[in-house]
Order: sequence, then structure tokens, then C-alpha cells
Amino acid sequence: MENVLRPVIVVGGSVVLALLIGWSVDRLLRRVDDRHSETSLWGLLRRGRIPFQLVLFAALLRGSYDEAKLLVEHRIGIGRTLTLILIGAAAWLVVSIATAVVDTSYSRYANAHRDPARVRRVRTQVALIQRVVTAVVGVVAIAAMLLTFPAMRAAGASLLASAGILGIVAGVAAQSTLANLFAGLQIAFGDMVRLGDTVVVDGEWGTVEEITLTFLTVRTWDERRITMPVSYFTSKPFENWSRGTPQMTGIVFFHLDHSAPVEAMRERLRDILRECPAWDGRDYGLAVTDSTPNTIQVRALVTAKDADDIWTVRVTVRERMIRWLTEKHPYALPRVNTAEAVLPPGQHPGPNRAEPDGAATTRHNHAHTPGPSRTGPGRG
Repeated sequence: MENVLRPVIVVGGSVVLALLIGWSVDRLLRRVDDRHSETSLWGLLRRGRIPFQLVLFAALLRGSYDEAKLLVEHRIGIGRTLTLILIGAAAWLVVSIATAVVDTSYSRYANAHRDPARVRRVRTQVALIQRVVTAVVGVVAIAAMLLTFPAMRAAGASLLASAGILGIVAGVAAQSTLANLFAGLQIAFGDMVRLGDTVVVDGEWGTVEEITLTFLTVRTWDERRITMPVSYFTSKPFENWSRGTPQMTGIVFFHLDHSAPVEAMRERLRDILRECPAWDGRDYGLAVTDSTPNTIQVRALVTAKDADDIWTVRVTVRERMIRWLTEKHPYALPRVNTAEAVLPPGQHPGPNRAEPDGAATTRHNHAHTPGPSRTGPGRG
């Protein structure tokens, strides 16, 4: 009877005690969370209830297993298994606590500061710090698990003796990996690029969606994901439209006929911007910036509070201005001229005067249309 009750008491007592302590701690954290609702720390710590109970169960059972007198012939293997579970659960608990502390710190900072650029910078640093802590805890846990085996402890001396040579070989073999690792730390604390920044890399416009210690993901405007090593951002130039203030100035070009009503276009641009919610009201302008034998180049300058709004303002101005020109001033649209060449003042073509190349053909084509003419709507 004693051989049956002893294992039940030891194993059952460990399970019940672990569940009871875990439930008590969870109730305590819930009460503290209700009293201090201004911080999310206590609520986040409750996520570590399962690893906490697992640590308690493994520790209690590991310490009292010898008293259970259960499977004595497998005592060493079971004890080592419980030790491995204890180490893994402890690492899980440490990562959960660290994640709760980091997330709470970021939430407090985000609520206290309204500057989006500073918040994105801290968010990037916090995300990379969390990954570093997770990686370090994982490596330490794996090393502790391996050291529980006698063979690994015996091989420790030889591993230390060859550590120098292995370190050199590993450094050469993993040169690109190490470069990306240090580049990730440089990005996190050098404030070069942050989560949520609008960037242009390799001609692609998008938003930084994820930053790790080795790679960075950019989500483009058409929902594609571009993944590239973080060392790219430390070795090559790129555009960061969110650096400093997010305000932007956009340009819309129009290629029009020389007779385009520029003054009327300025007034129309003002009316379009007043009806566009994405325009921030800071500035606007319209000017002729270039001319060719066939057209003139008109530049409209607009402003907006960020990259998304500047895109909206540009496409709105382009669409509504072209529609207005088509409806109200169709003659301003570019076209091919087919009129006769105008001679200099005081010169008239005579019977013996040589004509420019193509002039006779032009006059022949317009023999039945007196005076200069222009093809296209709006002109006769």
C-alpha cells in the first residue's frame, strides 16, 4: 500500500501545489492590474502563468522524485528529463517577463510622446532589444541543457582549447551574417530607419514593416514585400521620406500647347486644392518651367502632411486639371502643327524665289483652305 500511495502523494502533491501557487499568483496579479489600470505590466505578466506553473511543477517533482520510489531503475534518465524541462520552462518564463517589461515601457513612452518619429524610433529599438534578449536566453538555455550530459562536460576542455581556431574559422565563414547582425544594431540605435518609415529603395516606394537583426522588410504600395539584408541600409544610399518632419512637397508636370491659359490654370489649381482634403494648405504654385518647339512644360507645386497624402493630392490635381482643360480650354492640349511656315516680314514668295523644302507640298495640301489652319478641336 505504501508503494502505491508514495508515488501518488509525491507526483499528485507536486501537481496540486504547482497549480495552487500558480492560481494564487494569477489572482494577485489580476487584483493589482485592476487597481493600477494605468499600466499594462501586471496584465502582461499574467501571460507567464503557464511557464511559471511548469517551473514550479518541474522543480517540486525534481526535488521530491527520489522519495517517490517510482521507476528506480530509470531514476537518472527521469531526473535528467525533469532538469531539461525545468531549464526550458525557466527560459520561457524569463522571455515572457522580459517581453512584458519591454512592451510596458514602450506603451508608456508612446502615450507620453506625440511625436510619431520618436515613437517609431523607440519601437524599432524595443523590437530589436526584445529579439536580442530572446536569442541570448535561448542560447544560454540550450547550453545549460547540453551541460547536463556528462559527455558534453568532458568535451568542454577540448572545445575551449580549440575555441581560438574555431572562432577564426566561424568569423570568416559567417562574415556576412555578422555584418548584418552589427548592421541591425546600428540601425536600431543609430536612428537611420525605423518601423513605419516611408522609404525608397532600388526605385521601389514602400513602408518599413519589419526590422530584425539580419533582414528588413519593406511593404510596397501594391502590397508586395521586399526583403533585403539590413547591411544594405548601412552601405548604400536610400531615401527616407519620414526622416525629420513627414511633411512633403509634390510636383505635377503638364505638357501643353504654347497658347495654354497659365493664369487661369493658377486659379483653377487653387480651387482644386481647396476642395482636396489631403492638401495641408501650406503652399502651392504653378509656373512654366520649360518650352520646346511644340509644347511648354507647366509645373504645379503642392504640399501635404505626409507621403500618402502627397500622392493623393498629386493624382487629384493631375486628373481634375486635365479634365478642366479638356472641357474649357481644349486648344491648350498638345497637338501637331500643320500650318504653312510664316516668312519673315517684308518677304513674299515670287515665281523665281526658291521655296523652303516641303513648302510647296504644304501649300498644295492647303490649297483649298485659305489662311493658316490648325488641326484639333476648338480651332478652325
